[in-house]
Amino acid sequence: MKFIDEARIEISAGKGGDGCASFRREKFIPKGGPDGGDGGRGGSVWARADRNVNTLIDYRYARTHRAANGTPGRGADCYGAGGDDIELKMPVGTVVIDDDTGEELADLAHDGDRALLAAGGRGGLGNLHFKSSTNRAPRQFTKGEPGEHRRLRLELRVLADVGLLGMPNAGKSTLIRSISNAQPKVADYPFTTLHPHLGVVRVGPERSFVVADVPGLIEGAAEGAGLGHQFLRHLSRT
Repeated sequence: MKFIDEARIEISAGKGGDGCASFRREKFIPKGGPDGGDGGRGGSVWARADRNVNTLIDYRYARTHRAANGTPGRGADCYGAGGDDIELKMPVGTVVIDDDTGEELADLAHDGDRALLAAGGRGGLGNLHFKSSTNRAPRQFTKGEPGEHRRLRLELRVLADVGLLGMPNAGKSTLIRSISNAQPKVADYPFTTLHPHLGVVRVGPERSFVVADVPGLIEGAAEGAGLGHQFLRHLSRT
């Protein structure tokens, strides 16, 4: 599977359902009062770290994610159903950033970490809430609130104890092959390593550590020469 460590997506939480304006209508009760129920809450969008997911490639193709809207309230004090939440599974080590503000929304550093990315809108109020001593037959109700909408940037930062950083063809991949079971490509031309590789080094029956091999740096990488320097974020956790 292709290793993708960055993606941009749009998410939308569900709109809350509208409240209902309704009046009780039963036999022998000619002047029933208001009984309009509230609308249901819109679904929210969550992110969860999953150790079985290794790349952000799915989010390169599925860029839009929407939670369900809440349903409207009904008569007889019936409340609308809440919209279903959606959960986006991401690799452990993913950082979620608001692409418009630059705010970091979540750092999914451990398996099972869960974060709310967009909250669903509140449901509207039915006319039952507007009954008073001076207004026995209110026709007012409120609309459901819209859910949050965000544009997000997803960045995968691999989790390692040791990072190998250096010039192209310096022997980083050869080293990680010799000390672990990782099998990065080794050849006699620059930039053989195009994406990070992880290797587990055993130092005893109960002890081990993880080594990350990242692409090589050359002069001018900060200006985009070679493979650039964006992959350096993978060493931020070492």
